[in-house]
Amino acid sequence: EASEALDFERAAAIRDQLKAIDYITHQHKAVSTSMTEQDVIALARDNGETVVQILFIRNGKLIGSDSRLLEGTEGESDEEVLSEFIKRFYDRAAEVPTEVVLPQNIEEARIIERWLRDKRSGQRVTITVPQRGDKRKLLEVAQENAKEALHMIRAQWEADTHKQETALAELQAALGLPRPPNRIECYDISTTQGTAIVASRVMFVRGVPKKNEYRRFNIRTVSHKGSDDYQSMREALTRRFNRWKQALEEPALVAPGGEDKDETWRLLPDLLMVDGGKGQLNVAVEVLREFDLLDRVPVVALAKQFEELYRPGDPQPIILNRRSDALFLVQRIRDEAHRFAITSHRARRTKLGMASRLEAIPGVGPARRKALLKAFGNSIDAIRNASIEELTAVPGINRALAESIKELV
Repeated sequence: EASEALDFERAAAIRDQLKAIDYITHQHKAVSTSMTEQDVIALARDNGETVVQILFIRNGKLIGSDSRLLEGTEGESDEEVLSEFIKRFYDRAAEVPTEVVLPQNIEEARIIERWLRDKRSGQRVTITVPQRGDKRKLLEVAQENAKEALHMIRAQWEADTHKQETALAELQAALGLPRPPNRIECYDISTTQGTAIVASRVMFVRGVPKKNEYRRFNIRTVSHKGSDDYQSMREALTRRFNRWKQALEEPALVAPGGEDKDETWRLLPDLLMVDGGKGQLNVAVEVLREFDLLDRVPVVALAKQFEELYRPGDPQPIILNRRSDALFLVQRIRDEAHRFAITSHRARRTKLGMASRLEAIPGVGPARRKALLKAFGNSIDAIRNASIEELTAVPGINRALAESIKELV
């Protein structure tokens, strides 16, 4: 019925639930006693895009499911996509299960487990990769639905300009914008313990990504130890609007038929989005005010946990309908900004060199880095190839830290 009404997202959710519930209640009743609090995650990939499907199992029952479209994942392995998605998804999730079930092993699994444990107030969280049995069959259900969701989402959104127009109209109405936000810029920050800080800008034009206008900003003004998302966002936005000002005051000459490289800076967005809460919004407002653009560039902040939109001067968030095209568009923009920021940060961190990467590992500061290099003859390769026992023989390196070093170096 939902499929006939072209309500694809609802149809997909119903299909997931029917298949999984049928599996749990009729084919493998033992699942209802052995599976108490799991998130089952699978993915499907095609032409640089990825859909991640999540089944939420609680007390032996499927209580819900979710599909997320991730764009621009070309060049990344399945392990990298899963690892980054898990960190992104549970950073914003209201609940973390005791077990995350995956189709394959991921990098940094132990570190992610410890991070998830911290989010559960110290309660243990395990990441498992079942090869057989109930959990494996549920993974197959999730993977099948991920494939179907990818096909349906792409066919529905990419080819349906009406869908994009609807999303933009809904967003305009919800935010009270003077015109449809045909040109949307979104900014996000990525860093590891305050190192290699990168801000990303993604551009969506008429509801679809325009990747040749993506830009990254290597942050230079955070000089103190640790991260500073507010200052990072301030620098990125200030540099962006300085380029706007420069493009107006000193326009570059464009040869006949040549590319106007200043256009991406000269055109102001119909909507400026920043990933974060009220603090990030206040930073964006201050920067726009400095350039006398506050009345010309509408700005919102997208809060992480419940995907609420905050506007200047309004303490109450705007909550978009959970099944609206507007929310789907906002999620795509936010996820793409986050992906591009992480990819840019990873590239910059690699350029910093292996010694700097040692200090980027939580718990390894200058003193421990010096001790490690001294113990292994200033050889990063020797550190990488060392056993856990050899690493723990270095003063200040315990077993947990040694495991982190093995996974991150």
